[in-house]
Amino acid sequence: MTRHELRAVGIRVDARPVPLLEPTTLAVRSGERLLVAGEPGHGHTALALALAGRLKVDAGSVELDGERSGRRLRRSVALVDVPGVSEPDDVLPLRTVVAEELAMAGRSTRRGAVQAFLDERGIGHLAHAQLEAVPANVRTPLLTEIAASRPGVLALVLTVPDRFGGDPRSWWELAGEFAAAGYAVVVTCTDAGAYQLTTAEWAHPWTDPRPVALGSAALDTKESLA
Repeated sequence: MTRHELRAVGIRVDARPVPLLEPTTLAVRSGERLLVAGEPGHGHTALALALAGRLKVDAGSVELDGERSGRRLRRSVALVDVPGVSEPDDVLPLRTVVAEELAMAGRSTRRGAVQAFLDERGIGHLAHAQLEAVPANVRTPLLTEIAASRPGVLALVLTVPDRFGGDPRSWWELAGEFAAAGYAVVVTCTDAGAYQLTTAEWAHPWTDPRPVALGSAALDTKESLA
């Protein structure tokens, strides 16, 4: 299997009075998951958009397999539930959200197909529920699965899944599942979420790369999960 690498080197996004994103460096390959931690704010969104080639950086570069191509990044990096960007409207019924996500993946959006999709995952009873009422351990896996099914996707960026509460193991294990399936997976979370994830009794020993700090230009080395 061909392995791919998504790399950001010293990327910075300026704004006034302070930058949206301080210089950040990271690298993740197919079969790996990487945690990026930082204070709540626009930095998480800016990082996600930059990694997906959807936001011009003011310094540094983003590369996929050594190639600096915004077009390729947009085709290959899928953003999952990014606040203010790909985050669905919380008042929409789940079936509407799923239909819109399936459409972006080039899949059938017929009412019957959407209901079947939900039924197959044991959540058909939530079809009419507003998204804000859908549990985090249903919402994040569902949106991640559909995003990963888009044609040509090689990498996934999950942005601040801990904002919905719940056990951080759920979204971190989810990231591991998609990494094991061959994707390069970046998960951003708050410092509090990272602390909980890396210090809980069940987390020892911490076998993944130590979290990268949002706004830190230090590059961590990683071990593959595959």
